[in-house]
Amino acid sequence: MDATPGAPRVLIIGLDPYRVPGPWDPAPVARAIDAEMARFADAGIAAESCLVGLDGSDDVAAVVAAALDRGPWDVVLVGGGIRKDEDLLELFEDVVNLVHRRVPGAAIAFNSTPGDTFAAVRRGLDRSGIVKRRSTAWP
Repeated sequence: MDATPGAPRVLIIGLDPYRVPGPWDPAPVARAIDAEMARFADAGIAAESCLVGLDGSDDVAAVVAAALDRGPWDVVLVGGGIRKDEDLLELFEDVVNLVHRRVPGAAIAFNSTPGDTFAAVRRGLDRSGIVKRRSTAWP
């Protein structure tokens, strides 16, 4: 997580595409996640990902709580994979409530796909005024 000193700190919570059961190809999602993380690095934004599995290998609440506790975070993004699947409604509620309790000052952002993560975080930073307060250039 190399970043410009004083840069906003961002945590991205989402599903690990390689640990989501089902007959699907996780590689395109993984590539999109990597590309968005590279955009943060290129912009000098301190971004960290917390990817959890749905294959039973994670205590999701514990993994997310540990990541949140590594803050402080200016923006916490909850990925569309967690948010959009009706079968994951309780997980989505748990994650949002963990964010609310553990980093109450953070803006909460939501993406639609892995490919719009950077844009979603930008909205969170713009709305919160974090970029203006820190005089951080935003690409």
